[in-house]
Amino acid sequence: MFKKLLIANRGEVAVRIARASRDLRIRTVAVASQADLGARWLDAMDEVVCIGGSAPRDSYLRADRVVQAAIQTSASAIHPGWGFLAENPRFAALCEQHGIVFVGPSARVMREMGLKSPAKAAMRAAGLPVIPGSDGLLASAEEALERAGIVGYPVILKADAGGGGRGMRVCRDASVLREAFVAASAEAQSAFGNGKLYLERYLAGGRHIEVQVLADRFGNAVHLFERECSIQRNHQKLIEESPSPALGASERLELGAITARAARSIGYAGAGTIEFLRDEAGRLYFMEMNTRLQVEHPVTEMITGLDIVKLQLEIAANHRLALEQSAVTARGHAIECRINAEDPAQGFKPSPGTIETFEIPRDLGPGRVRVDTHLAAGDEVPPYYDSLIAKVIAHADTREQAIETMTRALSAARITGIATTIPLHLGVLASPEFRRGTYDTRAIPGWSSRPMARA
Repeated sequence: MFKKLLIANRGEVAVRIARASRDLRIRTVAVASQADLGARWLDAMDEVVCIGGSAPRDSYLRADRVVQAAIQTSASAIHPGWGFLAENPRFAALCEQHGIVFVGPSARVMREMGLKSPAKAAMRAAGLPVIPGSDGLLASAEEALERAGIVGYPVILKADAGGGGRGMRVCRDASVLREAFVAASAEAQSAFGNGKLYLERYLAGGRHIEVQVLADRFGNAVHLFERECSIQRNHQKLIEESPSPALGASERLELGAITARAARSIGYAGAGTIEFLRDEAGRLYFMEMNTRLQVEHPVTEMITGLDIVKLQLEIAANHRLALEQSAVTARGHAIECRINAEDPAQGFKPSPGTIETFEIPRDLGPGRVRVDTHLAAGDEVPPYYDSLIAKVIAHADTREQAIETMTRALSAARITGIATTIPLHLGVLASPEFRRGTYDTRAIPGWSSRPMARA
């Protein structure tokens, strides 16, 4: 096992990784921007290295400075967390070049899965169903028009290197496709430095379901069941739960099995998720693979009793996966709410500032509550980074009990000094659609009837 690990991230995920490292007796090194120096979350680390200015481009996105920090502190491995450099194959390759273990898949696999068109081709070859569309990247708007005529409208244009909804356009007929192609390509080029596009049939009313996988470097792979992630705003997840209310027991096991086989077939190593869209007819299609730890991983940990971050570290240290599929069981139901420093009543306006009160009860039943956060009363929420301030996870024997547990916890929570999205979450939890489990990606139930584009 590693003696020292550098955590190339900040805030809640850095604290989460440090906790797992401590359990494995690994010393931790944090990298911090100037804005984060003195922050409470750094107290969880053994060492701290300042790597630059407040803006991410001057610090957390500087791969060269992160690697240099690992070298100067003699850290033998780097955990990227999520966001920032977590899915950057150049960063993974840079780590490899300097003899530093990157906690994640190889740069080759990350590169293949990071671009949507090669990822679709690889997963199609691995036996996963993919959404009908172009066979590869589109050379021109004319080719997009030709392919759309074969696939059938509506279609959606997507950036090959995309994410977060950028470089995406829904086209309901041929009259708008040419202009949409130019706009989507320009947006993708600006956001990702890659304007290449591909095309898929647009599936309205879909559900976003992802499967958690773990695989080692010896050909072993298991799934840890699925998470439902259809409650979203602007392609960003708000609430996740497991098991998915949309899947039956046999469908769940079949989906997990084919997903684990797919991860094994591409030589994947580490923790990752393979994401699917389930259409209104119940058909599941591969969308993308996230080659990193997911924000919502605690949902899976609550139902399985496994520590995904510890398993990540063990795999990265070249240990065999000490986990047989038959030993992975799911108990009860878990729901996670992502609490952000945003004001939903003001169009989700960011709300940085000083937290005056920070109380989220964990003991109001009927289930149990886990709170993952890096903050406490008196802490500052800086304006430079993601607005996530806490994840509240409720687990109970049944879905109804998990909803009730989460509702009690959020209703009694007291967070002052900043605005939060708790009112949004309470609205969703109380909505008939969420209670019935009949929601999809088009709208936020209990909050807005305005149609929402799918992820």
